[in-house]
Amino acid sequence: MAVFKPFIAYRPTNEFAKQIASKPYDVLSSEEAREEAKDNPLSFLHVGKPEIDLDPSIDLYDPLVYQKGKENLYKLINQGYLKPDPDRYFYIYAQTMENRTQYGLVGCASVNDYWNNVIKKHEKTRKDKEEDRCNHVRVTNAHTGPIFLTYRDVDEINAIVKSIIQNNPEIDFIADDKIRHQVWVIRDKKLIEEIEKILRKVPNFYVADGHHRSAAAAIVGRERQLANPNHTGNEEYNFFLAVLFPASQLYIMDYNRVIKDLNNLEENEFLQKLQENFTIEPLAMQYKPKTKGEIGMYLNSKWYKLTAKSHLYNTASPVEKLDVSILQNYVLANILGIEDPRTSKRIDFIGGIRGLDELERRVNSGEMKIAFAMYPTSVDELMAIADMDMIMPPKSTWFEPKLRDGLFIHFLD
Repeated sequence: MAVFKPFIAYRPTNEFAKQIASKPYDVLSSEEAREEAKDNPLSFLHVGKPEIDLDPSIDLYDPLVYQKGKENLYKLINQGYLKPDPDRYFYIYAQTMENRTQYGLVGCASVNDYWNNVIKKHEKTRKDKEEDRCNHVRVTNAHTGPIFLTYRDVDEINAIVKSIIQNNPEIDFIADDKIRHQVWVIRDKKLIEEIEKILRKVPNFYVADGHHRSAAAAIVGRERQLANPNHTGNEEYNFFLAVLFPASQLYIMDYNRVIKDLNNLEENEFLQKLQENFTIEPLAMQYKPKTKGEIGMYLNSKWYKLTAKSHLYNTASPVEKLDVSILQNYVLANILGIEDPRTSKRIDFIGGIRGLDELERRVNSGEMKIAFAMYPTSVDELMAIADMDMIMPPKSTWFEPKLRDGLFIHFLD
């Protein structure tokens, strides 16, 4: 059964929350982060992406980068912008985007649950990115960005959350991207114990977003366990910062692909090969897939609707039935020669939040040759695959809104 516990959070007051809260480290390039934080010394990007305060030529994995992150974190604390709560609390973190609100419970999940697969994963991680986040945790001694977890709805938790949000939030701001962020603090000890007890009945949590962060937290936690001769299991390094959302509230957007070339094929040759597994319909305008089995394609200033033929679904594997798998297996690998999208330099991935215009821009600029617009993977598909201990293709899900960094910090001791 899953463990979820309260913790002592370092966090900003409402006065400074908007200035401090930042997008996660992995949704912005260094250049984008540098631009976003340039007039805001309080932005948590100075902690999560500290290379923005160093010479642009520096290697992103240079030890100086992590030391700068530590320096910037402790500066926010020493100057009074981040303050610790006096006791262990749970928190409710609400995000509202386009009139849709999701309410997450903020607390700490268990490192042991991660290793024992009580916390289910659906993506492989890359060792270089794992090590980057491990070094960030090791040097700062903190989890500075929460892991996005989900679970199948529990009515008792939903009822508790519903009752608490009737009160005024302690943090409430609308970020520059128009997303509203609100925080309530759960201080009542009996209610905290009740929440812990209810969640202990939940068989599994699922990593929705933050596979590299969760892997890093688990790796560093295990390192601390092995290094401590007096280890008890109750130390803070045994737990990592997370926000737990009920699955019914989550929204997955499309995660789209752009490719640099047609693998030495002429356009007509490529389209002919596509017809073996897809029906192709030329269109006069942009196309965003409306249902599973449809893919939008942008090539040579024209949009097409691709519909997967029925024989592609003749498999018992829930992974192979995903639209992203069908595209990977029957187009990217079979025709375009991209066998491993994790390592290929010929492919890039674009979150659906950027829209179809971004796909057109990347192709029209000449940087890319072709773009594919996907229908979103569902939360049910994600959990079913994770329950079978299977792995999705990379970049199968894009969750919105993204959790903000800097609203809660958890120290490892």
